[in-house]
Amino acid sequence: MSFLMEIWAFLRVRKKFWLLPLLLVMAVFGLLLVLAQGSAIAPFIYTLF
Repeated sequence: MSFLMEIWAFLRVRKKFWLLPLLLVMAVFGLLLVLAQGSAIAPFIYTLF
């Protein structure tokens, strides 16, 4: 949790709020990759790409 707080502090201090959507999209893709590693929803994820 402290990692997320450090990222938020960095974004707030440096005024880099444009990085937030980029980080969120990367996190979503990472979550999809983790879920696709052997689950029943893998065929549905592969049809998206």
